[in-house]
Amino acid sequence: MGDTGTTTWAAFEAAEPALAATVRERFGRYTHHALATLRKDGSPRLSGIEADFRGGELWLGMMPNSRKALDLRRDPRFSLLANPGAGTDMGGGDVRISGRAVEVTDPEAVARYAAEAGAPLPFHLFRAEPAEVVRTWVDGEEICFTTWRPGRAPRTLRRGNDDAPPREDGA
Repeated sequence: MGDTGTTTWAAFEAAEPALAATVRERFGRYTHHALATLRKDGSPRLSGIEADFRGGELWLGMMPNSRKALDLRRDPRFSLLANPGAGTDMGGGDVRISGRAVEVTDPEAVARYAAEAGAPLPFHLFRAEPAEVVRTWVDGEEICFTTWRPGRAPRTLRRGNDDAPPREDGA
């Protein structure tokens, strides 16, 4: 982890294998997900995207000069929400990864990724560096939030459908 407060996907997976497995499983249910980036004026942009877990990394590939790629080149902060699926069933909950997207510009590295992933060239390739991973799910009458950040143990908060304050698991 550098001074950016981010880490690699592999380091997150090593630190929190159960949460990482839940996140990967949730992203694996669907191909298309939602990516939030920041426009030039600072307003949010929400775009569809495919996320790829490969070689210990989380990858984001984008069409050449797409708005989301240009957003990330200007400001690498992002938030990625797994496709929630159809209807109102949460399907085990929502998962979100936020952090920084680092563009991979080395032609050999991009070509190697394209060959492994079967992705047509040209495209922008970004490696995601998570700064926060959040899982939200319903447990009985409570909504639960597990949040992880680099260098910290995950925290799980539970809230009921009343005005009682949230409570933390293990606290």
